[in-house]
Amino acid sequence: MRADRLVAALLLLQSRGRLTAAQLADELEVSVATARRDLEAMSAAGIPVYPQPGRGGGWALVGGARTDLSGLSAPEAQALFLLVGPAAAVSGEAKTALRKLVQALPTTFRADAEAAAGATMIDPTRWGERDRARPPLVDRLQESVVRRTMVRLVYADARGRESERVVEPWGLVDKDEVWYLVAGTEHGRRTFRLDRVVTSEPTEETFERPADFELEQAWAEVVGEVEERRSQTWATVVVETRLVHVLRDHFGRHCHVEEDTDDGRSRVRVGAPTALDLARQLAGWGGDVDVPHPPAVREHLARIGAELAARYP
Repeated sequence: MRADRLVAALLLLQSRGRLTAAQLADELEVSVATARRDLEAMSAAGIPVYPQPGRGGGWALVGGARTDLSGLSAPEAQALFLLVGPAAAVSGEAKTALRKLVQALPTTFRADAEAAAGATMIDPTRWGERDRARPPLVDRLQESVVRRTMVRLVYADARGRESERVVEPWGLVDKDEVWYLVAGTEHGRRTFRLDRVVTSEPTEETFERPADFELEQAWAEVVGEVEERRSQTWATVVVETRLVHVLRDHFGRHCHVEEDTDDGRSRVRVGAPTALDLARQLAGWGGDVDVPHPPAVREHLARIGAELAARYP
């Protein structure tokens, strides 16, 4: 099981006392089968978690086990809270448990533990990218976030143009395995895709993160700005209901089912930056979709179809 899910499951079990696999699945947004496998894997690995069958049963920590963090070293506490931070976002109770865990630490470790807990978050909603491996750069930048040391980046923009800048690393976000750095710059808060970072070098200069900064809130603002740019044009699409999940997978949160008809078809709205972007994405569907609106998308589809027919008679 993923480390963040393991920590989240432990936090939930500790805060609630007992959970069914279905309740855990709902909290972690996974299938019941996955939640059950995770619980069984935890038990098999020696974690004191056991099932209670029958009505009113579920999974619980043996003897109501609690977490004693007083014996952790500073590096151990930091490593734990790098995992706990994104995992604790699954529920309000888990966040409360996280605050209690911080209080259980020796006083000298708390600042770094709190910084580690807020260093990373996970946003599972796709923006269309395929799965990618976790960049080695993540671990190095996490260290800079926790230690509050500035970083010198050489960064390539979408056109491949490189520039050098020194930034304050405030937090990291895993968006469906595409990683982003939220950082402070001389021009204010900026967001950088890690797969466009050419080089990264920590400096000796330290910084203080803004007192009112919260990674989750900052990322929500970033997402809002990006979503606004990505959904400036909308089209109405009629497609067989059995294919709606393919459209949803392709367009992500820019796909909304408006109506399911009796003939096995659905009326769906999809969004993209421009009418041409929509036409390019829908052209591959051929006759499987009908686009009654808007006219601009229909015109682009007609032109694309004519060009293809001319080239491949």
